[in-house]
Amino acid sequence: MMSVICTLQDHRDDVNWCAFSGQLFATCSGDKTLRIYNSHDFSERPFSPLSGHGYGVHCCCFSTCGQFLASCSTDATVLIWSMDTGHIEAVLEHPGRSPVRICAISSDSAHLVSGASDGTIALWDFPSKQLRRTGAGGDSTVVACSFSPCSQVFVTGSTYGDLRLWNLDMKQLEAEKNAHDLGVTCCTFSPIILSGGQVVQFHLASCGQDSHLKIWAIDSFYTGVYKMHLVHTLTAQSAPVLSCAYSSDGQLLASGSVDKTVTVYDANNAVLLYTLNRHERYVTACCFSPASRLLATGSMDKSVNIWRLEDEHSEGPALSPGYGKTSAGPLTLLVSDWSEQDVSSWLLEEGLEGLVDKFRANNIDGTELLSLTKETLASELHIESVGLRNKLLRKVEELKNELDCSGIPDEFLCPITRELMRDPVIAADGYSYEREAIASWIHTKNRSSPMTNLPLLTTLLTPNHSLRMAISRWKTSRAT
Repeated sequence: MMSVICTLQDHRDDVNWCAFSGQLFATCSGDKTLRIYNSHDFSERPFSPLSGHGYGVHCCCFSTCGQFLASCSTDATVLIWSMDTGHIEAVLEHPGRSPVRICAISSDSAHLVSGASDGTIALWDFPSKQLRRTGAGGDSTVVACSFSPCSQVFVTGSTYGDLRLWNLDMKQLEAEKNAHDLGVTCCTFSPIILSGGQVVQFHLASCGQDSHLKIWAIDSFYTGVYKMHLVHTLTAQSAPVLSCAYSSDGQLLASGSVDKTVTVYDANNAVLLYTLNRHERYVTACCFSPASRLLATGSMDKSVNIWRLEDEHSEGPALSPGYGKTSAGPLTLLVSDWSEQDVSSWLLEEGLEGLVDKFRANNIDGTELLSLTKETLASELHIESVGLRNKLLRKVEELKNELDCSGIPDEFLCPITRELMRDPVIAADGYSYEREAIASWIHTKNRSSPMTNLPLLTTLLTPNHSLRMAISRWKTSRAT
C-alpha cells in the first residue's frame, strides 16, 4: 500500500513542479518562489524560500549531484541556484525573451535544455552556463522535456501534441507528431537502458490533454538511426494527465491528473497498482525519491503530499530461503554481514584459533574475510606460514562455494563476483551489478558490458532500490 507520511502546505499558489535529489526536495509555485526541504525529515532549509523570479515558476530540477537547482519562469529566465547557500549562481536568459515553460538537466550534468512559449529550444553548457545551440520545436509552446539516461539525446513535447527527439547538435532525429490529441503535458525517460544485438532501447513516458499516459520505446541503432513506437496506452484516469515520473529503478511509473487522482503503475507490465486520492484539486506534479521509496505529488490545492510505498511489489520477487551458518548457536547472518566476533567464532570452529588475535587486531569482518588474497595475507596481515595461508584461503573458498549453493535467488548475486549484492545498481546494459564490481569493470574493461560484451553507451549507474529492498527482506527472513 501507499500512505501519506507528510503534507507540505507552505506555498501560497498552485504547486507546479517538484523534484528530489539524494538529500533535498524542491517545489516551485505560481507564487514566484521555490521551497527547499531536507528529504530525510522534510524540514525546510534555512535559506528557503528562494525568491528571484519575477513571475510564477513552472519547473525545477536538480543537477545529478544535487549541488545545483535549476528553475524556469514566465519571466523568460532559467535561474541556477546553489544548494549550499541558496544564492543565484547564474541567470540564463532565453533567446527571444519568451516565457520559459520547461527545463531539464542531463544525467551527466553537462547540459541543460530550456523550452519556451514561442516554440524555441535552448541548449546550454551547464558547467559554464553558456548558450550552446538553439532550435525550433514547432509553432506551439514547448511544455515538456527529458534527457535520455545516456545524456546523448533528449525529447521535447509541445501543446501541439508532438514529441520530438533531438541530439546534442540540435538535429531532430525522430518525431511523433500526433502523440497526444490536444497537446502533450509532460514526458520523462525511464532510467533503464535495454541492450540487445545491434539495438539499444530506451523507454519514454508521456502524458497529455487526451487523458492518456503512454509508454514509448525508442530504438537506437548503431548506424545512428532512431525509431520510436508506442508500447502501451494507459487510460486509468478520466481527465487530462498533467505529470508523470518513473522511479529511480524504472520499475514504477506515476501520473497526476485533472481528475485529482495519482496513479501508480508497474512500469514493466503496464499494470495499475494504486489510485491515490488525497488532493482537492488538479495534480500538477509528481516525482520519486532516488534514495528511498517515496513519491511526492503536488497540486493546485497548494499542497504537496509525500507518500511512502509499503508493499511487497516494491520489494521485488518472492523471497527464497538462503545461506545461513550455524556456530555456537543458530547464526543465520550472511557471511558478508558477519561482525569481527562472528569471524573469530568461525576461525575457532575451523581450527584456526592461532589467527584470532591477528584478525581482531586488523578488524577483519565478513566482507573483508571474503576478499582476502594471498597477497593481503602476507603483506597486510603478515601471516608468514605458506601452509597456514593456503589453509585459510581453502576455508574461505569453501564459504564462497556454500554461498553459491545455498539457495540464494540468482538475481540477488552480482553477475561479476557471484556474491550477494549489498549496493545493487543498474548499468547501461540493463543488468544489475554490485556497484563496486561494475565500477571496477568499467574502469578496466574499456566500457564493455560483462553480460553482452557490447559497448556501454554510458557509465551512469542507477541505484536498484527494488532489488536492494528485496535482498534486505530476504536477509531478514533468514534471521527469523
